[in-house]
Amino acid sequence: MSNADLAKLRDKAIARGVGMMTQIYADRAENAEIWDVEGNRYIDFAAGIAVVNTGHRHPKVIEAVKAQLDKFTHTCHQVVPYANYMHLAERLNALVPGDFDKKTIFVTTGAEAAENAVKIARAATERSAIVAFSGAFHGRTFMGMALTGKVVPYKKGFGAMPGDVFHVPFPVGLHGVSVEDSLNALDKLFKSDVDPERVAAIMIEPVQGEGGFYEAPAALMTHLRKLCDDHGILLVADEVQTGFARTGKLFAMEHHGVVPDLTTMAKGLGGGFPIAAVTGRADIMDAANPGGLGGTYAGNPLGIAAAHAVLDVIEEESLCDRAMQLGARLKQRLESLRDRVPEIVDIRGPGFMNAIELNIAGTDSPNPELTNAIKAEALKRNLILLTCGVYGNVIRFLAPITIGDDTFSEALDILEESIIAAKG
Repeated sequence: MSNADLAKLRDKAIARGVGMMTQIYADRAENAEIWDVEGNRYIDFAAGIAVVNTGHRHPKVIEAVKAQLDKFTHTCHQVVPYANYMHLAERLNALVPGDFDKKTIFVTTGAEAAENAVKIARAATERSAIVAFSGAFHGRTFMGMALTGKVVPYKKGFGAMPGDVFHVPFPVGLHGVSVEDSLNALDKLFKSDVDPERVAAIMIEPVQGEGGFYEAPAALMTHLRKLCDDHGILLVADEVQTGFARTGKLFAMEHHGVVPDLTTMAKGLGGGFPIAAVTGRADIMDAANPGGLGGTYAGNPLGIAAAHAVLDVIEEESLCDRAMQLGARLKQRLESLRDRVPEIVDIRGPGFMNAIELNIAGTDSPNPELTNAIKAEALKRNLILLTCGVYGNVIRFLAPITIGDDTFSEALDILEESIIAAKG
């Protein structure tokens, strides 16, 4: 079937709420390249939204999953447990930031990880309120939507959100919101809406994903850690999109020198296979009663096997260093375009978690039209890009960290051509 045939089938068979950024239908993929059903080749600067940091079908990941397939595919860990689950938990306990005893649970998606972090925090503190940030994205379940600080498309039309979730502005200097502004808003929240002694957790992305790839300032993280310690609040780092070498560190919180009580992760952990986790202080993780955490597919054996291989690949191929090198090359190329493209008002991001923000030239007004035009021009040239941001004026770059040098150079040329063509 052609792309056009499959698009018709999609319209007939799949609910309208499942949005699709492209109308190309995948047939196969290798590392940073995807071929559609018509044989067209694309360079993938999306990586399944930061899922295949280790590339499509990394040989070691595929080998590990095939080996597990020959043993068993599912028992439900809560019914018949298996050693690889415990061994992966042991590895994450050692790798997640924090010089204290840790424990881990596995679930299936990033939204589930966020939900379970809330459950664990509430059980541990015997409090109910959660504070999150504007622009945040924590999933599409109801608690995930409540935590998310962006209405369209995630909350629109779905009615009332779960209660006891509060938001404060995320500091973005480009938008006139300073760290002091955010902290003042948090102080006002504690004075006017919720007693800090009733707050179970503050949840934050070290680098906002859907919100626009804004990195949390170190001063904010330091203050949040102190605030949490002063009031008995738990600090939860959502590392679902930032984790597993993407920012040049295994976890983005390592850039801040601040240790969270709980860390959520998913996406890059499984290298293309569904798995998510929550890791945190052992006493906090043990707060829930037996049976209170888990799920039928939680810690699926194939996902566990893939995750072990992913951690091996990150270490063996020095992907944290590779992320820093690729990000530096990308940002250097983008900087070279500033004189010709004054609409680029910011180039940012740690490691290989990078973005550009576009405004109408000479103004502070977001330019989603140019943003979408660049994405469309790139797709015409067989480069897949993603947009994000509350105003839809940010292009984010999430190529696999394993992308080859020749492919990366080709992609940078296409990106430059696309930006210049879209600007006109």
